Amino acid sequence: MLETVRWITAEGKILSRCEEGVDLLPGKLRLIDQTLLPQELVFIETDDLEEIFDAILRLCVRGAPAIGCAAALGLAAVAQHIKAESIEEFTDKVQVVADRLAQSRPTAVNLFWALDKCCAHLRRCAVKSADNMRLTLIREGLEILDEDIRMCRAIGEHGRDLIQHGMGVMTHCNAGALATGDFGTALSPMYAAHEAGRSFTVYSDETRPLLQGSRLTAWELSRAGIDVVTICDNMAAQVMKEGKIDLVIVGSDRIAANGDIANKIGTYGLAILAKHHNIPFYVAAPYSTIDTSLEHGDLIPIENRDPEEVRNFGARRTAPEEVRVYNPAFDVTPHELIAGIITESGLHRPPFSFN
Repeated sequence: MLETVRWITAEGKILSRCEEGVDLLPGKLRLIDQTLLPQELVFIETDDLEEIFDAILRLCVRGAPAIGCAAALGLAAVAQHIKAESIEEFTDKVQVVADRLAQSRPTAVNLFWALDKCCAHLRRCAVKSADNMRLTLIREGLEILDEDIRMCRAIGEHGRDLIQHGMGVMTHCNAGALATGDFGTALSPMYAAHEAGRSFTVYSDETRPLLQGSRLTAWELSRAGIDVVTICDNMAAQVMKEGKIDLVIVGSDRIAANGDIANKIGTYGLAILAKHHNIPFYVAAPYSTIDTSLEHGDLIPIENRDPEEVRNFGARRTAPEEVRVYNPAFDVTPHELIAGIITESGLHRPPFSFN
């Protein structure tokens, strides 16, 4: 699968987990720059705080699980260069870095979960030396990455049997290997069904305004040998009406305690269309995406992005420069429209209760 988020050592060894005998220090965060796909496959290798912040903000790395993994390993990369006269000062400076990374995107709960997990683990570190604490952060980041890979594989196994031979499966945005540590969330059942020898067709919404569905999902599925058809977002209703879709599976950036989900803008509309056409609508996400502190989806903070993403289509301007633009990155799909939520622990059916 794709090396979406990894740790690279000074010797050039690329790691997704700690390996015995490998010198982890010094090292860097290694990311695919997804803004350049599908034209170019380019990797970013950095230990600079603002470069990591910018990579998350600009969607060089995107998808809630991948953002969490990148933040954890990014924190470890930056911490290598922290100078401090005491362990307390070191820990405080790490927290400042974590707080900065947490400002990059507001909706994906995995970002905050991963940073909080790393900082809490650091505070519990038994051996109080700066080098030991640096290694602790790297190991914790690699464990978060490894755990994400295991969770994605489990999601695939739990969702695989939803996909049968000859089906048409619709997805929105990108919740595949590019959005996670590996395998994906919404795409993981597709990879698992493909490995089981089932033949099916995936309809990938292009996902305006940044085209993650056409640029990323179609790219990675076609590389994996899965039959994929890309459609414009506004074609979904017609494709469903024509009977081409048997199932919809999407990812999620945050799930409220009652099962309401926030996902890429356009997901809510797709769920309404699926309901009208009697097509089951499923969500796939790791348990870390569930935010039990939020009772319902109206409490999920929604990121508003740069208006220029809408005024332009690639390098071409498609709206007047002076026109006002509303550009929410996500919408919230109410739990009533969801047939099931697939996590690493299994397939959860309504009524949802994650408290």
